[in-house]
Amino acid sequence: MRKMFVAMLALASAAPIADAAYARPPARAAARAPADVAAAVAAPGRPEDQVKLDESRKPAQVLAFEGLKRGDMALDLFTGGGYYAEIMARAVGPKGGVLAWEPANFLDDKGRKAFADLKGRAPNTGLLATPATALSLPGAAFDFVMLHLNYHDTYWESAKYGFPRMDPDAFLRTVFQSMKPGGTMAVIDHVGPAGDTRAVVEKLHRIDPATLRADFERAGFVFEAESNLLRNPADDHSKNVFDPAIRGKTDRIVYRFRKPR
Repeated sequence: MRKMFVAMLALASAAPIADAAYARPPARAAARAPADVAAAVAAPGRPEDQVKLDESRKPAQVLAFEGLKRGDMALDLFTGGGYYAEIMARAVGPKGGVLAWEPANFLDDKGRKAFADLKGRAPNTGLLATPATALSLPGAAFDFVMLHLNYHDTYWESAKYGFPRMDPDAFLRTVFQSMKPGGTMAVIDHVGPAGDTRAVVEKLHRIDPATLRADFERAGFVFEAESNLLRNPADDHSKNVFDPAIRGKTDRIVYRFRKPR
């Protein structure tokens, strides 16, 4: 197990990795106990601004629903400030680990400093930064993948923020091949209206749940379950998620997909 995590950190440093370094017998994976996510959320030392988000994000309930386990090797895509990376790293314990990926154009010196601080609190984390269009991951490496409030960004592009046009299908193919058979794909996103997906994302930073589910199923994932934990029927789906009237309180889907064994 230790070798697996060393390999994961080497990946974050852009060192070549052999896929075999991540292998774990399926029987051991099945025997792992659920992660103590409630204790991870309650642990001291988390940044105050992130702790304030717990009320609206309900991370303990979300991760319990998604099925994070002790010893999991997890991937946190579009990690941002590392909100879920830190919680998951604490929850999987020292025999597990978390690789956090962030598009390189979103990562500045302040962000790197914040992640260095996070790593001081949760040493079993690694940071990988690549251009959004150049994500590369080893095969069959991860038991659990978190994609929190950002899948819609695979349909977004911005000259202002230097964010390139991504190919959602190619992105999901890369993620799919990086997961172990039977691995869990956790997806949370802002509910948006039907319509031209790129136009909806550009205007609202939301996505139609039917589009999201179809994308993941086309990539090979099997839809397993949905939770209503973060649904908000009072949300006006025509508002931009950054509108002060709804920011932090949007209607959100919580999906669990599985990579077939």
